[in-house]
Amino acid sequence: MNEQLSYSSFPDNFWGLGKRAPDSSKESYKFKQYYIFLHPQFLIAKSFFLGILYQYQRVFNIEYPKGGLFDTQDVTGRYGYHVSGLGLSLTYDTRNNAFSPDKGTMAQIYFASFLPVFGSDYLYTNYVIDLRRFLRIYKQQVLALQVFGSFNAGPTPLRSLSYLGGANTMRGYYAGRYRDKNAAVIQAEYRVPLFWRIGAVGFADAGNVGAELDYINFHHFKYSYGGGLRVALNQKEKLNLRLDYGVAKGSSQGFYLQIGEAF
Repeated sequence: MNEQLSYSSFPDNFWGLGKRAPDSSKESYKFKQYYIFLHPQFLIAKSFFLGILYQYQRVFNIEYPKGGLFDTQDVTGRYGYHVSGLGLSLTYDTRNNAFSPDKGTMAQIYFASFLPVFGSDYLYTNYVIDLRRFLRIYKQQVLALQVFGSFNAGPTPLRSLSYLGGANTMRGYYAGRYRDKNAAVIQAEYRVPLFWRIGAVGFADAGNVGAELDYINFHHFKYSYGGGLRVALNQKEKLNLRLDYGVAKGSSQGFYLQIGEAF
C-alpha cells in the first residue's frame, strides 16, 4: 500500500518550460494544493504485484506576475484546476529490504488516465517507469542504480508536469527547476558503512526534460553529483536518516535532510 494525503500552501519558483529555461527567467509564484495518491498492490505471482492507482489534485489560489512566464508561455492550469484519474501498475520486486536494500531488483511501470468522467478538468495520461538495481560490491558496500521516466500524453497542467530536481532525483537542482511533459533520469549511488550507525554515500545523476520524447537527448544535458552521510535510526529495518549535499551543472547546490534513501 502506498498512500499520500497532503495539503500545500507555500511559495515556489518557476523558470519556464523546457530544458533551455535560463536562470535569469526565474519567477516566484504562490499556490495552494490538495493532493491524494492511493496505490494498493496485490501479490499475483512470486515477486509480481498488480496495483490500482487513484490520483486527485486540486490546485487553486495561484498568484503569479501578470504578463510573465505563465502568460507568455500559456502554461496549462495557471488559473487553477482539478484533476482526477485512475490507473494500473505492475511491479516486479526482489529487493531484500524496502528501505535500504543491498541486493535485488525493483521494476515498476504504471499509468494513470485523467478523464472528465472522473471529475478532471484536463484529459491526459501519465506513464511512469521506475527501474532499480542493488548490487553488493564488497562486504556491506552497495551500488544502487535507478532509471526513472515520467511521460505525459495530452494537455498536462502545471503541477502534474514531469520535472527534475529535489531530494530524490537530480539532487543539487531545485525541485522543478526544469519542467516539461516528459522527463528521464539515470542515477547511481555508492553506499559504504563507516562505523557504529554511520555510513556515507557518493552519487551521480543525469537526465533531461522535453515536450516530446525525442527532445530528451544530450542537447542541454543536465547532471549533478554529490555525497552524504547516513545515520541508522532502525538497524533491523535499515531505516536511515540521510543528509545529502548535491551540486548541479551550473553550480546550483542543495542540502537534503530526509528519512529514507533517495531510491
